[in-house]
Amino acid sequence: MSQASFVAASLADLDLDPAPIRPEWILEGNPVARCRHWSDSSDGTTQAMAWDCTAGAFRWFFGGDEIVHIIEGEVNVTDEAGGTRTLRPGDAALFRAGTWSVWRVPHYVRKHAICRDSLPAVVTLPLKAGRKASRLAARLRDWLPEPIPVRVAMPIAAAGALAAVGVFAM
Repeated sequence: MSQASFVAASLADLDLDPAPIRPEWILEGNPVARCRHWSDSSDGTTQAMAWDCTAGAFRWFFGGDEIVHIIEGEVNVTDEAGGTRTLRPGDAALFRAGTWSVWRVPHYVRKHAICRDSLPAVVTLPLKAGRKASRLAARLRDWLPEPIPVRVAMPIAAAGALAAVGVFAM
């Protein structure tokens, strides 16, 4: 079965389903959270959702990377180091996988969230090396007085990228 090449949603109008916050995470009040998952990436590692919550304070654990964009309301977020930031409509933030934060919702907040599962290093290392090789190949092409074909620049850049991540010494 093929996936649609284009998926869209009106985030302000999505009907949300109950998504209770774990009781042991609640610090103040009786926050009521709701969520609607509306899209997935082709590889299944990234999900898009709308989420809202009423007034209250709670701890939240981010199992994967999450990028949020505030649609309505506001939230005061405190990170593990004690730094606090207020997020309002139009603001975006990245919460890194494996971290905790405290969310204090004064009245109401609605966000769009892009949640990405962390991949194992055995998968990400070759991806990072490939990106680094591409950047090095582009720099090498720009640096040389005459353009060189990609088939020549890419292996040289790839060796440099692998050396940079410690795979072997040049």
